[in-house]
Amino acid sequence: MPHVIVKVWPGKSDSQKRRLTDAIAASAADILGYGPDSVSIGIEEVPSGEWMTRVYAADIAAKWSSLAKQPGYGPGPAPSAPGEN
Repeated sequence: MPHVIVKVWPGKSDSQKRRLTDAIAASAADILGYGPDSVSIGIEEVPSGEWMTRVYAADIAAKWSSLAKQPGYGPGPAPSAPGEN
């Protein structure tokens, strides 16, 4: 029963969001072997000026090692101090 949250900058059309939602739902159901009614998807618009604090720091850099796909932008996670892990 996957739930996917997609965070994007504002400005994408309803059509683009619907196409993305349909593609993610169909792929998740097919690949994971769930029925289409088992997949839920949320789209959250985050203004570009808030992206680095609301999304990058909290959801990307802080969870770097567990990301299924890491982005090609940003500094990556802060290095751990000796003895931290």
